[in-house]
Formats: sequence, C-alpha cells, structure tokens
Amino acid sequence: MDRVTHGVRRDGQRAEQSRRTPSGRSRSQGGTSRDSAGSMRASDDRYRPGTRRVTAEPLRASWQPTADNAKPARKRSALRRLASTYGWRAYAVPVLLVITALVVFDTTRSAPGEQQQDSQTTPSTDDPLAASSGPVATEQPAEEIDLDIPTAKLPEGGEYTKKGAGTWHVVPGSGEQVGTSPEVYTYVIEVEDGVDPSSYAGDDSFAQAVEGTLSDPRSWTGGGQVSLRRVDAGHPEPDFRVSLTTPDTAHRPDVCGGAIPFEASCYRRNMQDGNRVVINLARWVRGALAFSSDMTGYRQYAINHEVGHALGNGHEGCPANNALAPVMMQQTFGVANDYVARLNNTPGGDQGKVPPDGKVCKPNAWPSPQVQQR
Repeated sequence: MDRVTHGVRRDGQRAEQSRRTPSGRSRSQGGTSRDSAGSMRASDDRYRPGTRRVTAEPLRASWQPTADNAKPARKRSALRRLASTYGWRAYAVPVLLVITALVVFDTTRSAPGEQQQDSQTTPSTDDPLAASSGPVATEQPAEEIDLDIPTAKLPEGGEYTKKGAGTWHVVPGSGEQVGTSPEVYTYVIEVEDGVDPSSYAGDDSFAQAVEGTLSDPRSWTGGGQVSLRRVDAGHPEPDFRVSLTTPDTAHRPDVCGGAIPFEASCYRRNMQDGNRVVINLARWVRGALAFSSDMTGYRQYAINHEVGHALGNGHEGCPANNALAPVMMQQTFGVANDYVARLNNTPGGDQGKVPPDGKVCKPNAWPSPQVQQR
C-alpha cells in the first residue's frame, strides 16, 4: 500500500465530507453544486477492480479478499444434514427401526405354554422306555372316602337305652284288615327286652304309632296293591315283625350289621323267628337331621321305609330337585343324592343305587302322599 501525508489526508477527509453531504452540496458558505457527473465518474474509476488507489484514497480492505483471508466453510455431520432435510422424521426413523426389530424377535419365540409342553413331552435320558407322547400308564392314588356326612349323624336329643337283652316280646293287640287288595300281609309289633320304656313312652305308645302309620291310606295300602293287618302273638306265622331295637343289638352281624357307621334301622329277612323290620331305638328317640324337629314325620318314614323292604322294594334316589323324596330313599342319612351315594360307596353299602347327580329332595314319610287322608 502507498502511504499519504497528513495534509493530504485532511484534504481527502474534507473532500469525503463534502461528497457525503445530501444532494451533493458543499458544507462551505455559499457553496454551489459541483458537476456531479464529472466528480462521480472520477470516483467510480478509482474503485473499479484492478485499478490502483490514488493518493487521496482512504485505506480500505481489498475488494476481492484472497483465499487466505476467507473463513473456511464448516462441515456439517451426516446426522445434521439428515435432520435439516427431513426435520423430526430423521429422529423417528431409528426409533421405529428398533421397535420393529423387537417385535420381530418376540414373535419368533415360542409361547411359555408351548415351551413347558415341549419339556414335559421330552423323553427322560435315563429312561429308554419313555416316549414323547407320555407314559402308557399312570399312577392312580387311592381316594379317601369321606364318611363324615353331616345329615347322616344322629341329632342331639333325649336319652335312650344303648344295649338291651337281645330278645323281643310282642306287644299285645291286633287290628282289622286295612286295604282292599286280596294280597294280605300280617305283622306283629315287638319291643326288645331290657329297654327303659321312658325313652319311647312305653310299649302301647310304640304299637299305636306303628299300627296308625300302616293303616293310613298314604301308606302301602293306598295304592290298592296290598292289604295289611296287625296280628297278636297267637298268630302262627306273621309275614314280618316290627321290632323296636337298641343300637347295640341292631349292630349285631345277624341283625343290621355295622357296614355303615351311623345309627340306622333295617329289614332282616329269614331270621330265626322270621322276617324282622328293625326300628333303631336311637333314631326313634332322636330322629334324623333331614327331618329337623319333625319327630312324628320321621317315625312314620322309618316305619314305611323298612316295611317297604318287607314288601320287596329296594332303595331309590331323589328323582328331581325340590321334589318329595321317595319313601324308599335313605332319608335317615339325607335327602341329597350326593350324600347318600358317597355313604353307600363303601364295602357293604348299597352301591350304585343312588347316582351322585347333585339332586336334592324334600323329606317325605309316605309311599302314596297324593292319597287323601281319611
């Protein structure tokens, strides 16, 4: 660069100030306008590229900076270029790729249940007979038979004689034939010797209950198929005996036996002195849970049920929910088929007679409950 003297610089500054005055006017008093065309042409020539600056020219940077003076351009990363081009989508694409990869990986795996099934069907390495389809036979553990059936328990109640003499005496008395059928069955009424009469109100009370029940048209004579008649001790061979019996005697093998561990009545055919309907004294005094506090109804049931066996009838189950139980159902144990079936599923029980189908009936004392009582 060429240097200039101070005087020249001041002159140049005054010239520059005069040039910057609006409308080309000079700031000196009485100054007039200059030839604008001539003066501007000269200044334009001074700033043309490639010309040399004159002496009065102020210091300026080069019009065309060299490559050394230019700032180098900053290089942007690929991620920045991608972000500037696609905006927020540039960040969403990698996230979507990761999620897609996880979904594909998860769907290619087996479900936990399938893995467990595969492990269970894999043959054991130390058992050459094991097959992938499982064992040919499996262990069958014994099932415990639950005999603790609530409705089969003897209810709480009055005292009774647990053990008598093991012999019976006939209660004196006889009656008229009941029923129109020519098929007449005779019976006598007995009480075991050695029983305290206060527990059952005496022999006559028991005899009246038995005869009154069997004479009722709702009993076995109501169907017109059989007639019944009470006879006295002098009758040579009654068809059956209705005998009030203590629990110990009833449990004897030659009487009712002890296959079912609950107090029960029974019918025993061809005993030494004939066929015997055994009425358990414990049940006569305390009844059955299925009948609740209806002692009269239970006693009528017990007589009709056991006499039904003497007439050739077997056990039955509940036919329908909320129906009256058949008199030949074992209502002493309960009126639910499930209870009775479980109880009979024991050695010595009446197996298969009652299906465990969940049906529950209402207690019923009569074989012909639809017949009107006289």
